[in-house]
Amino acid sequence: MKRIVFSVLFLVCAALVVFPQHTFTINDLINVKRVSDPQLSPDGRTVAFTIGVVNKDANKTLTQIFTMSVDGSNQRQITNGTSSSSSPRWSPDGKRLAFTTGGQIWTMKPDGSDRDQVTKISTGAGGPVWSPDGKFIAFGSDVYPSCKTDECNKAEDERLEKSKMQAHVTDRLLFKHWVEWRDRKRSHVFVVPARGGVARDMTPGDFDSPPYAAASGVDYAFSPDGSQIVFLRNLDKVEATSTNSDIFIMSVNGGEAKNITAGMNGYDASPVFTPDGKYLLFRSQATPKFEADRWRIMRYNPANGEIVELTRGFDQQVDEMVVSNDSKTIYFIAGQRGHSPIFTVPVEPDFRLKIATFVKQVADVGSSNSLNISPDGKTLVFSWSSMQSPANIYKINTDGTGLVPLTTVNADTMKAYELRKAEDVEWIGALNHKIHGFLLKPANFEAGKKYPLIVLIHGGPQGAWSDNWGYRWNPQIFANAGYVVFMPNPRGSTGYGQKFVNDISGDWGGKAFVDITNGVATVAKMPFVDKSRIGAAGASYGGYMVDWLLGHNNDPRFKFKAFVSHAGVYNLESMATATEELWFVNWEFKGFPWENSLLYNKWSPNKFAKNFNTPTLVTGGELDYRVPVDQDLQLYTTLQLKNVPSKLIIFPDEGHWILKPQNSEFWYNNVLDWFGKYLKQ
Repeated sequence: MKRIVFSVLFLVCAALVVFPQHTFTINDLINVKRVSDPQLSPDGRTVAFTIGVVNKDANKTLTQIFTMSVDGSNQRQITNGTSSSSSPRWSPDGKRLAFTTGGQIWTMKPDGSDRDQVTKISTGAGGPVWSPDGKFIAFGSDVYPSCKTDECNKAEDERLEKSKMQAHVTDRLLFKHWVEWRDRKRSHVFVVPARGGVARDMTPGDFDSPPYAAASGVDYAFSPDGSQIVFLRNLDKVEATSTNSDIFIMSVNGGEAKNITAGMNGYDASPVFTPDGKYLLFRSQATPKFEADRWRIMRYNPANGEIVELTRGFDQQVDEMVVSNDSKTIYFIAGQRGHSPIFTVPVEPDFRLKIATFVKQVADVGSSNSLNISPDGKTLVFSWSSMQSPANIYKINTDGTGLVPLTTVNADTMKAYELRKAEDVEWIGALNHKIHGFLLKPANFEAGKKYPLIVLIHGGPQGAWSDNWGYRWNPQIFANAGYVVFMPNPRGSTGYGQKFVNDISGDWGGKAFVDITNGVATVAKMPFVDKSRIGAAGASYGGYMVDWLLGHNNDPRFKFKAFVSHAGVYNLESMATATEELWFVNWEFKGFPWENSLLYNKWSPNKFAKNFNTPTLVTGGELDYRVPVDQDLQLYTTLQLKNVPSKLIIFPDEGHWILKPQNSEFWYNNVLDWFGKYLKQ
C-alpha cells in the first residue's frame, strides 16, 4: 500500500514539474499590472514610477504613482482615488513632484502630501516640465487658436457642447488624426508659475506646437538658466503632406522665436540642453516626408549656430536619449535585432579621428525604455520587459555591469504560468538576404507533439517585433492557447539597418512577401509544427500583408488555412486620400494615385480578389482615421460576395488599436475562436 501511495505522489509531483500550474489566458493578460515611466530624483536616491491596474468592469486602467529607494526598497504608493495620476516629474531641488490628474497639473511632496493644484485651465493640461530654477512648469494644452484667454476657451467649449449642430468644418489638412477631429483646436505650449497662477500661451497662433503628428509627445524644454524655452513647430503650409518640424527657441518672457533648424526639412524632435548650457541636443531625420528615416542625434551650438551629427556611421534609429550631468556623455536607446540596447556617444567627439562611428554599446539589456542617469553618472535606471515578462524597473552601471531589478511587480503571479522565452530564428529571404524573427512555444510544450502555427505580421511597415511585453498583440496569448507562434521581421523592419527599412517603400507585396513566406516555409519544416494547420494575423501593414496573402495563397510549400485582418490596408487607391497622414502614402507609393497609378495597381490587395478563398476574420474600429474603417468593410463585403467564410467585427468606440479592456477581451476571444475553428479541427 505504501508503495502505491508513493508512486501516485511521485506521478503527481512529476506532472507539476513538467506542466505549468495555470494556462496564461486573456483575463490573466488584462490583470497584469502595468509598470512604467521611472523618474530618478535629482539626488539619485529615489525613483518615482507608475503602476496601472485594469478595472475591467469600469472598462479602464487606473494608474497611480509610486516611489522607492534607488536600491528598490521602501516602495510605497503616493497617489490614490478614482482618477488616474501620471507623469511624475521631479522639481530641480527634489522637494516636489509635478504630476497630472483629473486633466490638470498638480505638485506634491515625495511622500504624497501637501498637494497643490498648479493649473486650472479649462482645456486641460498635461506633460509637465520644470524650469531649472523650479519657478515655472511648462505644459501642453489644446486650445482654440482665436482665443487669447482661458475664459474664451471655456465659453467656446460650452457653446459647442450645448449646440445641436455638430458639423465638422475645415479648410485645411491635417483636419483629423488617429481618433479625433482636429478642425477646431490646436496644441500649444504654456508656462505657469510652479505654485499656480495664470498660464501663459507661449505658442499662440493657428498652428500646433508641438506639431500634432510629431514623434515624441513632450517636445519642449527650458534652457539651464531658465531664461529660454524651446519648442517645435511645422512651418509647412499643408501639414498632412509634411513631416517637417523645426525647433524654435525664445525667451520665457515672450518675444520673437528663432528657428534654429531652418532648412532641415525632416522631423526634428526631443530637444534637450546639456546641463552646462553649451549645446542643445535633439533627434532628427534627414529626409523630408519620410517618417521612417534614420533618427540621428544632432548637436546645436548656440554660440555660432553650428549643427553637427553625433551618431554619424551608426545605422540604427535613436529612440530616446539622456545626457550626463557633466555634459560629456549621451546615453541613448536604439532598436537592434528585436532588442533595445543602451548605447553611448560623446557630446564632443574628436572628429579629427578617422573612425566609422563614435557610438559604443553599453549593454544589450533586451527591450528597454524610459532611460534615466544618476547625478554622479555611474548608474542608469530604465524600464525593461520581454515576451516572457511584463515591464519592471531596472538599474545598471554605466559600464554595462550590475544589472539589477528594482521592482518585481507581477513576479509571483507570472511564476505560475511558466511562460517560455522567445527564440531567435533566421532564414534566407528575398535576394538571398538573411532574415530574423522570433518563435514562441506554449508553456507546456511537448517535444514529440505537432502544433498548429500562427504567423503574426507586424504593422508599420517600418516597425518590428521586439522581445518585449505588449497588450494588443501579446504572443503569449496565442502560444498558450496551443499554438507555435512565428513573428518574422521582414524587409521594412527597423533594427536591421536603414537600407533594410528603405527596401519596403514602393515594394509592399514584393521582397517582404518573399521574406515572410520563406520564413513560414522554414518554420513549417520544424518537427513540432503541423504544416497542414497554419494561420496568419496582422494589423495595419500586417493586415495589408494578410489581405495580400489572401490573393496569393498558392505557395506549393504550405497553405494558410485561416486569416485575421485587423485594420488592414485593402484598397490602396481609396486609402490614399482617406488616411490623415498623407505624407505616408505619398512616400510609400512615390506619389498619389493620379501621379503613380502603376504602384497602386501593382500592390493593392483588392486587385487580386478573384483569388480569395481562405476563411478570414475582419476586425477594425470606426474611429480609425489612420486606416479608415471602409478598408475593413470593402474587404468583408468582397469576401461575402465571393462566398468565402468570413466574419466582421467593428468596434464603434475604438480607433486603430483595440484598447478598452472589455473590447480587448472580446477581440482576443473571437480571434482565438476563429483560429480554433479552422486550425484545431
